[in-house]
Amino acid sequence: MNKRLSYLDFVEKELRLSPQKHTTPVVIDLFAGCGGLALGFAIVGFQTVGYEMQEDACLTYQHNLGHSCHKIHLTPNSELRNGASVIIGGPPCQPFSVGGTQLGLKDSRDGFPSFISAVKRYRPKLALFENVRGMLFRNKSYFEEIVIALQELDYLVEWDIINAADYGVPQKRERLICVAHQGGWQWPKKTHYHYYTSGEALEKLALSIPENAKFLTSSMDEYIKKYEIASKCITPRDLHLNAPARTVTCRNLSGATGDMLRLRLPDGRRRRLTVREGARLQSFPDWFTFHCSENSQFNQIGNAVPPLLAKAFAIAVKKYLENTRENSLKTYTEYIQLSLGLEREIEDFSGYKK
Repeated sequence: MNKRLSYLDFVEKELRLSPQKHTTPVVIDLFAGCGGLALGFAIVGFQTVGYEMQEDACLTYQHNLGHSCHKIHLTPNSELRNGASVIIGGPPCQPFSVGGTQLGLKDSRDGFPSFISAVKRYRPKLALFENVRGMLFRNKSYFEEIVIALQELDYLVEWDIINAADYGVPQKRERLICVAHQGGWQWPKKTHYHYYTSGEALEKLALSIPENAKFLTSSMDEYIKKYEIASKCITPRDLHLNAPARTVTCRNLSGATGDMLRLRLPDGRRRRLTVREGARLQSFPDWFTFHCSENSQFNQIGNAVPPLLAKAFAIAVKKYLENTRENSLKTYTEYIQLSLGLEREIEDFSGYKK
């Protein structure tokens, strides 16, 4: 049995960019962020073209990947790159909030009309999006609208809840992955049953005191104590070095909240994570650098798809494209994963014309 690589060696081996050929397939990357999803696709050999409204994230994307990232507020009528084989992204989804107006796909704040419009206009062979697992539960009816809209574009639609730890990410991060395809899609197999821990990811950093370290104050300690009692937390929510981290988010990286990610040092003090530590927990390699203010960097990291998870799906997408070239005849198989049960008409996207 082969000895398992250390986490840092594994990341260095798996996430190494190489020069690309001009003939590589093009991927439109919507709501691209700093490039976590794109990095996985670039590693496999795709040419990604990013579209992102945050300038800081665009700078990080272009600096690390060397691929273009257009600063743009996406709308259903946005002009995108022609000739893409794949469309990917993580559309924002504020309108499915129970406290919102719940206009669903008709809400202008929502990213999904732009995503679906792009699929309709550019007709990729496959479209993939990532989002929070809550879309399948509290916001099921909203997700059903999205599925039906993609099905009406003559795609087969499959989805699943994926744990990033199953693909080498040292973090218990469950996310919804939805794939619209034309037949023959195969989900990537899990690569890790013995999870990498946060201690393996951070190594010496976990016990160090970096320059400008942010320590929790006594009032913060007291607040956290009350927070954990009120939330009936059985174990303290410090980072446990012998297990994968909790889900990394913008809020628990940059915010001084009761849910913040923090390390307990041997002397009993607790400190907040650094940018590099948050990036390692998200599986960004150490060569990947983030631009602009510390708070912006935390937001870029927390919003990203872990690159190791992205790579697993990029490999599956590459195999899918190769198989469709070999078998151009589409085999239509009906996939039924949840009972839609909607007695309503879905918004016609014919208005979103080029």
